[in-house]
Amino acid sequence: MKVSILTPEKNLFEGEAKSIKVPGIGGGFEILDRHAPIISALGKGLVSLTQSDGQKQQFPILSGFIEVLNNEVSILVRAGK
Repeated sequence: MKVSILTPEKNLFEGEAKSIKVPGIGGGFEILDRHAPIISALGKGLVSLTQSDGQKQQFPILSGFIEVLNNEVSILVRAGK
């Protein structure tokens, strides 16, 4: 699935991924290939991404939103430290 992780300042990630774990405000959840459409607010925590080649990346966030539609994932966040 195609993934974009953006902050107001820069693009953190753009590419293909197998799975994404995000800190939803009601609890963490995972997005897999062909996930049903969803829009959700995100809380403070880590966005964990597994790329198509198996490489893993993590991005600390303070808050944000995720949208999944047509196997494309858009994540808009305020980056944390």
